[in-house]
Amino acid sequence: MFFNLSLRYKLPLWGGLLIVITALTLSLSFMGQAYDDLKQDVLRSSEDLGLTMSRALFPLVLHDDVWPAFEMVSLPFQDGARANAMHAESLIVLDPNRRIYVSSHPERYPVLSDLTALGREFAYVDKELGALQAGETRVLEPPDSSRLFIAVPIISDGVTLGTLLAVHDTSTFWFRFLRLAGRALWITLIVLGVLLPINWYWGQSMTQPLSLLARHMETIHHQLPEALEPGIHECGDELGQLYKAFAEMVAQLKEKALLEKQMIQSERMAAVGRLTAGIAHEINNPLGGMFNAISTLKRHVSLDSVAQMTVSHLDRGLQQIRETVAALLVEAKLKNRDLTPQDFDDVRLLVTPEAHKKRIGLAWSISTGEPVPLPSTLVRQILINLLLNAIQAASDGGHVSLQAAMDGNNLLLRVENDGRTLTSEQMGTLFEPFSRFSEQGNGLGLWITYQIVQQLKGEIKAGADAGLTHFLVLLPLPGLKDENV
Repeated sequence: MFFNLSLRYKLPLWGGLLIVITALTLSLSFMGQAYDDLKQDVLRSSEDLGLTMSRALFPLVLHDDVWPAFEMVSLPFQDGARANAMHAESLIVLDPNRRIYVSSHPERYPVLSDLTALGREFAYVDKELGALQAGETRVLEPPDSSRLFIAVPIISDGVTLGTLLAVHDTSTFWFRFLRLAGRALWITLIVLGVLLPINWYWGQSMTQPLSLLARHMETIHHQLPEALEPGIHECGDELGQLYKAFAEMVAQLKEKALLEKQMIQSERMAAVGRLTAGIAHEINNPLGGMFNAISTLKRHVSLDSVAQMTVSHLDRGLQQIRETVAALLVEAKLKNRDLTPQDFDDVRLLVTPEAHKKRIGLAWSISTGEPVPLPSTLVRQILINLLLNAIQAASDGGHVSLQAAMDGNNLLLRVENDGRTLTSEQMGTLFEPFSRFSEQGNGLGLWITYQIVQQLKGEIKAGADAGLTHFLVLLPLPGLKDENV
């Protein structure tokens, strides 16, 4: 499981482990060297003491002055002189037969005692001294013993009178060694306390860009990855080159997705065009007959006011059907009568039944008192499509509002409803044919509206704010937009 960890953790852990191993190795090496140096210091100190005292003991042993010899070997142990831990524990003078001539601790090492009688360690020393060559100084370390012995010959002018034996208890320098080891351990801990956080910070800083890049690339199989924020890693190393390559890949994928979307939309528009061409052909034939019938009725029949109003509504309705069919074919005939306030009244009359079914209140604000030089049937179709969509999307008992006003040389239309707001996904396909942004209808209403607005060289936008969904249509008056530009 450790090898499957994220690099954000694995790299700092590997680095920390390497630091710990290095620090411990150096500390152990230092302590081993310190132990060897301390041991060598002890041995050199004892050898120097033995050589000095052997010269002073030679005349005393030669004249058999036991008491002065005793005072001589006892001098280093008087008045707390063992403050130096490298001093010997005891000094023993041996005669040529390896018997004790005098010692610094006679109660422990009696005079004229054989070494073999003092225990296993001294028996080992006695054996080794028997094999010692004349005039040779030697360090003796009995196995499984806490003591070591330094044998220095008492010699002058080639004459050997005995051996000076310095006895050391290894605990005297083990204590000093442990103090050095404790100091080394503290230094190691301080170094680790400094290096490990630095290593962790460095590891996190190095691997965080990689982790971010990995998270972005994980989404590539089901959606386009998001572009990385600039400035995360601007170096020119391999990681910087990887970031640059990823940014180029994301840009190419987005361009490819945009081209695919445009191709799909073009294919969809072509299919709709073929469909609408067939529909238009089937509708236009009976529609022409209806226009002829209404024209004949107006010429040959005397109508009262109610019938005349009804026929006028029929005439405008059939004209709107013709314009809608033309919009489906994207071939709308813009030669039409101007938009008048009566057209707004007609639209309200047409959508009111649908609003009553859901108990929706219609708020009407029309600020255009004079005719507007825009094709009335096309504008009516825009209003009807937007208002019917708003009524369908509004909640029961809610409200839908229409605002129409002149904004300079443009007619501004705003339709609002209090229903469920549009999602970002719906916003992206809102004006595509068969987008089915609502649960009802065939998805052509807004597409037709968009086509009409494009024919009129206007703009249409959708948005949501304060819990309201709105559609905003801006239609320039013919001949005026170009002049202003």
